[in-house]
Amino acid sequence: MSKFLLLVKQLYKQKVKAKSFMLTILLYTVVIAGVVFWNNISDLLFSDEPMQVAIVDETASDAGALIVESDDLEITEFDGSLEEAKEQVDAEELDIAIHLEDNEGQLAATIYTYEPLSFTTQNTLSSQLDYAGKLYAVQQMNLSAEQAEQVLGAQAFISYELVNEQATNGKSESEKAAGIGVSYFVGFLIYFFVMTFLSMITSDVASEKGSRVLEVLLATIKPTTHFLAKVVGTLLVALTQLAAVAVVAILLLTVADGGAQLEVLQTLLEDLSVAYAVYTGAFLLMTLLFYLIFGALLGSLVSKVEEASQALVPAMMMALSGFYVLITGSFNPDTMLIKVFSYLPFSSGMVMPLRIGATDMPLWEAGLSFLVLTATVVGLFFFTMHFYKRSVLTYTTGGIFSKFKAVFKHTT
Repeated sequence: MSKFLLLVKQLYKQKVKAKSFMLTILLYTVVIAGVVFWNNISDLLFSDEPMQVAIVDETASDAGALIVESDDLEITEFDGSLEEAKEQVDAEELDIAIHLEDNEGQLAATIYTYEPLSFTTQNTLSSQLDYAGKLYAVQQMNLSAEQAEQVLGAQAFISYELVNEQATNGKSESEKAAGIGVSYFVGFLIYFFVMTFLSMITSDVASEKGSRVLEVLLATIKPTTHFLAKVVGTLLVALTQLAAVAVVAILLLTVADGGAQLEVLQTLLEDLSVAYAVYTGAFLLMTLLFYLIFGALLGSLVSKVEEASQALVPAMMMALSGFYVLITGSFNPDTMLIKVFSYLPFSSGMVMPLRIGATDMPLWEAGLSFLVLTATVVGLFFFTMHFYKRSVLTYTTGGIFSKFKAVFKHTT
């Protein structure tokens, strides 16, 4: 077995058997399980008795009957006056009192509570009263039941047609929504995997260098072989962890709600194209390679493992900037900021999948962005491999830029 494969195998075994590797998978499992089973968890931990809501109806059309109960609200018609209802709210015998009256043919509602309501309760009440107001307005028009149903159920039939015959058809609203949702998840995944394994490879190189173990290793192997083994071995560990997390997620989705959530996910993925899946996987792989190579470069510059966190700052700032652009772009993926960052190598892996899934951009732009990322990875690879031979056994002090200068000064 070659020295390269031996080093890769040794690194892979060491990392996969480490407690941190299993704890990380366990952490991902807990997070995914929390998301998948959140409804059950919230019902178990935060389930409360429904709030008691009294309706004081002073309209001539029995508008109180238009307000429908929900799991959080128990609606009752109050027989007494408004003052009596307010007194019961003040005595905390009632949670909410709603006064309904007619205001020039429109429904007017006043809500009385002892304490401010939560946002969820406010939103629920507003939705209920808004719909009741529409029903009340329809009643005032003396329409038949069929006419009222037709008015309330009316929808606009919207379609899009391009007058440019050479242009391709745009994505539907559901396809763009699916693209935003999946891209958001993919961006999170890339960011956390990048941060985890970027730190791992930098710390490993710095640790071996600081303990002088690297000097012994490099007596029998070439620095380039050591560099390649570190990158390939760490990449394999990352892909193994990614595969384990994917399996755990699928199993949890299969179990949750009798597989209903897995069906929802499948429906969501049906709105995405094959090109999206191919490009997303390719961007994920190349982005990991970019940061692993960069991490090995930074690790070779420091003299001891304690300096690794300082050396990681530039790479972390690049990853963090791409992550924040992804978050802001989820609300409007057509901005110029998103377009620019989708071509920058350090952020394109997180941002370009968002553009592919949520905009009507031509696919050649995604191909161009991927070529830029690939060319950057190749260039960074050869630069790092050449620089690694000089920096890995050079011990200097100071910041990152001063270390770069020192390596070139003492090795040329």
